[in-house]
Amino acid sequence: MSKGMVFFLLLLSVIFGLGAVFVAKQWMEKQTRVEVKMEQVERHPIVVAASDIPEGTIIEEKHMTTKLLEKDWLTETQVKDSQTVIGKIAKKEIYAGEILHSSRLINPGEGTTLATLLPEDMRAITIRVNDVVGVAGFLLPGSKVDILNTVNSRTSTVLKNIKVLAVDQTAKTADNKPIIVRAVTLQLTPREAERLLSENSKGSIQLALRNPHAVDKPVPRRKYVPPPSVTIIKGTSQSNVRVNE
Repeated sequence: MSKGMVFFLLLLSVIFGLGAVFVAKQWMEKQTRVEVKMEQVERHPIVVAASDIPEGTIIEEKHMTTKLLEKDWLTETQVKDSQTVIGKIAKKEIYAGEILHSSRLINPGEGTTLATLLPEDMRAITIRVNDVVGVAGFLLPGSKVDILNTVNSRTSTVLKNIKVLAVDQTAKTADNKPIIVRAVTLQLTPREAERLLSENSKGSIQLALRNPHAVDKPVPRRKYVPPPSVTIIKGTSQSNVRVNE
């Protein structure tokens, strides 16, 4: 066999060897390759609060934005279209980023806004005031007051830490300026309402503005101490006689 033939056969074997290695490598890569399947998650837009919305606020476009939520997390009360809630009123405070629910909004025609915002166990009572009784106009919705009554030149505190719901017909205001009003609406329990009206008929009511964060100290209960007495025994009978100091 000539040297050329030997060289040709050697070159041919090298080529076949490299081909076998390449094929084997491709086969091994296919066996070790991990197939990653991307899960398709369906999302739908919902309406969320773009900023804090205080209770009693009329909903406007500026109060809302949208975000995507997975389909499995959607509920019937969630607001999907911002146009459907424009003009409605927030029943409770809604915080920025919170999903808007139709159950937390009311229509302006569903009774008065103040009545809707009033807790179920409370009542709203309006009393007539002047610039003095109304603390020179510094009473604003959300203020806390003590109620005093003067009868026969003697003044006593009738109720404490009472919330002012509205002044005249204003239930919400962002202005901190004094407002001279003719009537103040207070939030009371039914029993407090009865006492206020009863005391108002007896004398002159005065409102005292208080710090909303002030906490009244509990009044110490007086321990009953029976008056001194001596026991007198006469035969089979006995009696107690009070001793004067």
